[in-house]
Amino acid sequence: MGNKRSSMLFNLIAPVYGLFFHHQRKHFLEIVEQVSPILDLSEFDTVIDIGCGTGALCSVLSGKGLQVTGVDLAANMLAMAMKRPENRRVEFLQGNVLEGLPFVDKSFDIVISSHVAHGLKAGDRKRMYAEMRRLAKAHVIIHDYNERRSLLTSLVEWLEGGDYFNFIREAEGEMKTCFSAVEVIQVSERANWYICKP
Repeated sequence: MGNKRSSMLFNLIAPVYGLFFHHQRKHFLEIVEQVSPILDLSEFDTVIDIGCGTGALCSVLSGKGLQVTGVDLAANMLAMAMKRPENRRVEFLQGNVLEGLPFVDKSFDIVISSHVAHGLKAGDRKRMYAEMRRLAKAHVIIHDYNERRSLLTSLVEWLEGGDYFNFIREAEGEMKTCFSAVEVIQVSERANWYICKP
């Protein structure tokens, strides 16, 4: 999906995403707790959430004591994120990871993105991974689908026109060409954390 079309779509559906903020927040909190024996995010200081949407993950990370920056292409998503009291300590900015973000190399301990990669074409995914790698001191975390897809997800992703089907087939191998190491942790029935070393 092109940047302009993607931005328009996510600006349009921001109010719908906003309805699920508390559900998403609870889900992200459960995942962060689940992976903490392997990667305890509270041991780090800074994190950037690329494609932060309405800020549900940002609020969880902030609650863990991290200094959080949330970036999204869609202004309406950011406006909703900034209204949430849970995000009062989060810095938000509008930006496009594919065009480069206004931070120096190694600006953040952790660089995370949730359910963004599968919507990008392979070349754009590699550009996103390269920018995430540039920004990360310690880890890049890609939270996205695994190969256990549902019929509904397949239908929605087909309608969206992203690269979901190729992503779920090639995710780990593709990431291994972009990062020095990749560890895969299944965090829910249909999603993984791909924990990557820059």
